[in-house]
Amino acid sequence: MTARGWSLFALMGVVWGIPYLLIKVAVEEVSPSTVVFTRCALAAALLLPFALRQGGLPRTIRTHWRPLLAFACIEIIGPWWTLTDAERHLSSSTAGLLIAGVPIVGVALSRFFGTREHLGIRRVIGLALGLAGVATLTFPHLTTGDARSLTEVLLTVLGYATAPLIAARWLKDVPSLHLTAACLTLAALVYAPAAALTRPTSLPSAETLAALAALGVICTAVAFVAFLELIKEVGPTRATVFTYVNPAVAVAAGALFLDEPLTAGIAVAFALILAGSVLATAAGPAKDEGPVPWSTRQTSRADGRVESP
Repeated sequence: MTARGWSLFALMGVVWGIPYLLIKVAVEEVSPSTVVFTRCALAAALLLPFALRQGGLPRTIRTHWRPLLAFACIEIIGPWWTLTDAERHLSSSTAGLLIAGVPIVGVALSRFFGTREHLGIRRVIGLALGLAGVATLTFPHLTTGDARSLTEVLLTVLGYATAPLIAARWLKDVPSLHLTAACLTLAALVYAPAAALTRPTSLPSAETLAALAALGVICTAVAFVAFLELIKEVGPTRATVFTYVNPAVAVAAGALFLDEPLTAGIAVAFALILAGSVLATAAGPAKDEGPVPWSTRQTSRADGRVESP
């Protein structure tokens, strides 16, 4: 990985490790729809002027509106609400640990997007370890009635794993500012009615306002541009490997600022998910060739059969 890649990786490990804490603080006083709207609206207000100054934004939207819409729905509009709603009942550290399964799901899904990655025994073991970690973390919550919240977080994981593959295959030539500004603006418009209907009756506390501001500026505007640049730098699957660091940041922040417990189950789950993610996304014997054009996705074998990657 290049020095630029490592810098982006380090930045993402921090700025997408603290949202779980900030969301947990915010949902104590405002609705999930208001949290998502505020986060998207602030980030869009910051990034849209730069995207317009860069030029070509309307043409980008006209040319790529389908994958842009898919990316916005799968990365932002759906997952940000499900994650925020789940944190009304789950601790921020639990949410952060579950999101650490994103690279594992990304490896499993990559072949459906034309990415040729060899799934050898090491990666299969990694997938199994990661799933064991998720099971270790989720089982206690299933017995206490948190099945809905866990389902919401797992849907978030699915979205977070799928969206980078869409970006790498169909949006790799779209400037990061265009992609980010367009998707965040759409998300803000989608959530504006729900946010208006569920707005708080009084001004939230300074702590909540600070959490919302940090979510919009640092964890969204800054983070999204860095994330899309990281995808271009290292590819869609390995771009999500910064989630190795996120759980440690999320657990530490929850323990320091919210007095969330550090149990043996959390430690075991963290070790299993981390080990599984490392193994599942490790470079295999064949290099990742990236998204394959449709015209070359099927190749005839000598025995007459047709292979699709």
